[in-house]
Amino acid sequence: MEALKTNIKIDAKGLACPMPIVKTKKAMNNLEAGQVIEVLATDKGSKADIQAWSKSAGHQYLGTLEDGDVLKHYVRKSSNDEAIEKNHPHVTSNEELANKLGTGEDIIVLDVRESAEYGFNHIPQAISIPLGELEENIRELNKEKVIYVICRTGSRSDLAAQKLTAHGFTNVINVIPGMSQWEGRTVSIKG
Repeated sequence: MEALKTNIKIDAKGLACPMPIVKTKKAMNNLEAGQVIEVLATDKGSKADIQAWSKSAGHQYLGTLEDGDVLKHYVRKSSNDEAIEKNHPHVTSNEELANKLGTGEDIIVLDVRESAEYGFNHIPQAISIPLGELEENIRELNKEKVIYVICRTGSRSDLAAQKLTAHGFTNVINVIPGMSQWEGRTVSIKG
């Protein structure tokens, strides 16, 4: 296969979420509308992350090619009038979620990190559905309950909250800053 022509290449190999998106977003600011960026990443979750970020930022996700352990993501920058990044409007803090969990109220905590991240450290009541699998597992969630969406830093959970809202969920709250600074109770596969 012939190499794809791109305007800039970003090396995000070895970086975990949210760094591939952070680097992509920064590089995208220096591109002109219509130009294409290639993002090299090794984080398997980056495929869903880059795709969801591109959509929320108004850019065109072109696709991902696999080259051994490296994922090559391709995104086309939209014109300025189409690129208005959206953020989910309903957010809460880690502390507020911890307090809510302490009340015993019947809520859903949805952890959208990759399954390995979840396995090593998660909130006891949390349901694990990685961002890249959310669309196909969305029926597992109850639209009538309040859903608190959490990830490592608030980026993937923001994209997941937007996706849930687009599917008719009305009580969705993004938890910021997420598991990277969670001080509440956790469990893991280590016991």
